[in-house]
Amino acid sequence: MSRSGLTGNRIRERRTVLGLRQADLARSVGISPSYLNLIEHNRRRIGGKLLVELARQLGVEASALTEGAGAALIGALREAAADEPEVAPDLQRIEDFAGRFPGWAGLVASHHRRVRELERTVEMLTDRMTHDPFLSASLHEVISTVTAIRSTAAILVDTQDIDPDWQRRFHRNLSDDSQRLAEGAQALVAYLDEGAGDAGAQSSPQEEVEAYLRARGYHLPELERALPPAPERLLAAAPELTSAPARELALAHLRRYRRDAELMPLAAFAAAARDTGLDPGQLAQRFGVDPGAVFRRLAALPEALVGGPVGLVTCDGSGTLTFRKPVTGFALPRFGAACALWPLYQALSRPMAPLRAVVEPAGRMPARFLTYALCQPMAGAGFDGPQVLEAAMLILPEETATLPPGEAQPIGTSCRICPRRACIARREPSILADGF
Repeated sequence: MSRSGLTGNRIRERRTVLGLRQADLARSVGISPSYLNLIEHNRRRIGGKLLVELARQLGVEASALTEGAGAALIGALREAAADEPEVAPDLQRIEDFAGRFPGWAGLVASHHRRVRELERTVEMLTDRMTHDPFLSASLHEVISTVTAIRSTAAILVDTQDIDPDWQRRFHRNLSDDSQRLAEGAQALVAYLDEGAGDAGAQSSPQEEVEAYLRARGYHLPELERALPPAPERLLAAAPELTSAPARELALAHLRRYRRDAELMPLAAFAAAARDTGLDPGQLAQRFGVDPGAVFRRLAALPEALVGGPVGLVTCDGSGTLTFRKPVTGFALPRFGAACALWPLYQALSRPMAPLRAVVEPAGRMPARFLTYALCQPMAGAGFDGPQVLEAAMLILPEETATLPPGEAQPIGTSCRICPRRACIARREPSILADGF
């Protein structure tokens, strides 16, 4: 049954809201009440002229009767069914279930969303516990202080005849270590509480900058003006930037953003992006810039101007992620290394060679993405200095760009939380119980 199978339910609901009798509505569109009754109970398909006439009599668009809010509910139920293949639900009657019992269907969909959110939270916390350097150092400090207190206390208990001077020293050590333990534990609890309500809570200068940009949709209209304000003025009123290193990183980002905006003016670039189908190569040629600048510019534009969400991730020569703008379905790890199969890392081994690939991240409801990747040398110290590389990967979902035909490259997020067990690039076991 197609999604239009709920059309009858919507006709009946709309008729009831308007206070129309079934016989009156049937007469107004030229059909019998019995036939309308069959339509309203999804026992007769409807379309064409009759659908349009019914919509006119009910005062709605025809699309509101054929799609409506039930489409999202059915999609959520299908996702829930895909996550539990061993249950083998009756997918052929999923729309009938949603139409007859919308409350129960909504409850199932809501519980499924909650389960997925909790799974993501567990993955994020596990990744954080494993790779967060501040958390690791704080736990080590607490354990070391507890060990010192225990050793001092053992000496005082086990030694019967101890010199008074040494006793005072041990007591002072106990007092100092206890104070240090209290401060360390308090700081650790505060740090954990800070990130408890927000999976994206920042703990490093880079994350402070990303929080600042995320709050603004990664788009800074102030810097799009012909006479923009100085970046320093924009940062003066930025509560997300609490540290000097974060403000320094943000200032560098804003200056580069302004240079990109000058080379690729907003209106002209947005029009060209739509004309070229978001092709970075054509856009780079048209505006006389390098593809990396085009990547940044596309990721900085509002979704309405480019036709959908656009993601971007960059890394330095060591593979460390230096910038992250995620899109739904393509998770970017907060701590630790990402998937070695990403085109981003393939580009590192081929400087100045552009890569285009369709990828499919691991997941129970996988989606496909069109990616463009390029590795370029950054401004260095001349011919005699070391070569410093930066790689960038543009991420375009199917709703944003047209994907070329062909198989997609399976990828993951990071090995620790990737369910693809049979992977040639795996470097450590996954914590997820079920793999494929």
